[in-house]
Amino acid sequence: MLQGILLCIGQSHAQFVQYSNDFLNIGAGARGLGMGSSQAGGVDDATAGYWNPAGLANITQYPSVAAMHADYFAGIGKYDFLAAAFPINGGNKTLGITALRFGVDDIPNTLFLVQPDGSINYNNIQSFSSADYAFLLSYAQVIKNDDDNMLSWGANSKIIYRKVGSFATAWGFGFDAALMYKTPSWRFGAVLKDITTTFNAWSFTFTDAEKQVLYLTNNDIPVKSTEITAPSLTLAAGYDVAFSDKFHLLAETNLNITADGKRNTVVSSDFLSIDPKVGLEANINNTVFIRAGASNFQKALADGDTLNQKKVWIFQPSIGAGFRLGNVSIDYAFTNLANQTSPLYTHVFSLKLDLVPRNRDAASPKKVYLPTLPKAEKPKPSKIYLP
Repeated sequence: MLQGILLCIGQSHAQFVQYSNDFLNIGAGARGLGMGSSQAGGVDDATAGYWNPAGLANITQYPSVAAMHADYFAGIGKYDFLAAAFPINGGNKTLGITALRFGVDDIPNTLFLVQPDGSINYNNIQSFSSADYAFLLSYAQVIKNDDDNMLSWGANSKIIYRKVGSFATAWGFGFDAALMYKTPSWRFGAVLKDITTTFNAWSFTFTDAEKQVLYLTNNDIPVKSTEITAPSLTLAAGYDVAFSDKFHLLAETNLNITADGKRNTVVSSDFLSIDPKVGLEANINNTVFIRAGASNFQKALADGDTLNQKKVWIFQPSIGAGFRLGNVSIDYAFTNLANQTSPLYTHVFSLKLDLVPRNRDAASPKKVYLPTLPKAEKPKPSKIYLP
């Protein structure tokens, strides 16, 4: 197990790597996952630092917090997400901070399973963890805001830390830039990720005994390597249909555009690949939400084709629901990690909280009304009669 992980890491030598830092593409918040990860145009909460930092400009009054936890692969992989947004400068600017982790624990280390005499000693099997961390510092600012439309921009600076047991660590840095435009009905977004390219610089540490085992098993002993993530562009468009004051339906689609080589996507070429995502959200009285979405459209071999020649379209489905009570929102998503024919479904729960003061008017000065007193009359001069 360990040899395979180190081989994948060690093969990256200062070059663009497809699916580099792919743990950053899992998603954030059950709302977005329930809508097939179609969020770059309509996100308006603390998760915007992940989907589209320009969306943080929608948080104008009170700080907002979002948190999510999910188990993948029957609990083997654990994903945690935490974000907070803080409006400043009267609500025209917003700061955000995001932290996420994807980790796999208790991975068997079989380096010393086979002893020098050829015998197998299962007591020599130890375990280690492999975890990926990302920290995003976000900034958003309103460019134009009136009754009919709102235009904002945002940016992320991100720090990436990856660790494989005591054997390998990596640090990475990158930047994102984004725009968002909203009207009463339309939602548009554009996010340019890894705008300056994002790199991961790996370093490796092995004991002499570990080096000897790697050498005897014909494994390369990596010293250092660098993988580079190429820029990508996400374009989003959404439309909010108001059937009544109490029922709205939001439809959104996102296009993820990459230029780091041919991928198995709807539009696929050596120069450009386009991966579409679609999502729906029914809003009932701004209290109950029902969602559905589809993403990760790919061509795959048909299960019943014994000649392995017939290909069919597959996709990653998702559904979800949400409930809002005051300043608290609880969201749920039931999503798939692979495609509609795969049993790899998982349950995702997330929580959003607007930090509204208990006494909302406490910060604003109250008007004090004093009783109106009658004005004092000036004394009239006395008349003097002279003889």
